[in-house]
Amino acid sequence: MVDQRTTGELVTIFGGPGFVGRYATRELASRGWRIRAASRRPDLAGHLQPMGAVGQIHPVQANLRYPDSIARAVVGTDAVVNAVGILAPSGRQDFEALHVTGPRSVAKAAHEAGVAHLIHMSAIGANEKSSADYARTKARGEQAVLEEFPRAIIVRPSIVFGPEDEFFNRFAGMARISPFLPLIGGGRTHFQPIYVGDLGTAIANAVEGTGVPGRIYEVGGPEVLSFRQLLDKTKQWSGHDVGYLPMPFWLAKLQALLTWPLPNAVRPLTLDQVRMLQTENVVSEAAKNEGRTIEALGVAAPHAIASIVPGYLERFKHRGQFAHYRG
Repeated sequence: MVDQRTTGELVTIFGGPGFVGRYATRELASRGWRIRAASRRPDLAGHLQPMGAVGQIHPVQANLRYPDSIARAVVGTDAVVNAVGILAPSGRQDFEALHVTGPRSVAKAAHEAGVAHLIHMSAIGANEKSSADYARTKARGEQAVLEEFPRAIIVRPSIVFGPEDEFFNRFAGMARISPFLPLIGGGRTHFQPIYVGDLGTAIANAVEGTGVPGRIYEVGGPEVLSFRQLLDKTKQWSGHDVGYLPMPFWLAKLQALLTWPLPNAVRPLTLDQVRMLQTENVVSEAAKNEGRTIEALGVAAPHAIASIVPGYLERFKHRGQFAHYRG
């Protein structure tokens, strides 16, 4: 029997213990890759170990704010994935550091180390002219990566769902304790949610050579749904039929400003997230016409939300995972 710990190629995944990173780790481990899971706190990456053989997945310390730690993490590696990203800044972990400067350092280190493949996670909506800091820095980060590593593949997902997500879980949690959910901007903004497992598969395929170097891929699932439709489904699957509080964008921005001193974990939405809600978050027609979609990255049939989300929102019901039992 061939020992995959010694024969598999080596990939460094920045943000390996994170939401998207863990699914890319699992997929690549199943294919025999050896993995360096790079993060600021490798001591908190124990949940990755069962995803591979003993010694196949190795957490290492690296911080995107420190180029030396990045360079050490990519020495001798065959491929690099950057899955680091934040939805809201916290202290020195701000948009500029993690979406622009850090990705440039990763791309530069990968180039200098002679890495064959670099996959960089961005987001649909990345735009230097956006009013949202998140979208502007994502766009500048893409540019920085391609300047340092022109063969890099950029992956832009719509909102990503899965058991650890910050969308369905957040609003299900709000529905459990609040008599209403905020219907921002009339709930008309559209999204194309992508299952994190499908995203992990697309990343693994790109690591193994699927996709055209230097291209930007827009990744979405099989359904385009409005913000209100997503909230409707969240209420249904979490078992909390609460009402809606219509909230125009200006009022949502004011609320975000007034709650600014609170920790991000308890704020309904940040000002930046409200600004992002003013823009459609779906795969563009240009990407479809040019073949820059998830199908081009080898995922022919991405999962619909109804096949995944109800299972992990069941815990929010009055009887939790026992809600479907009678008696």
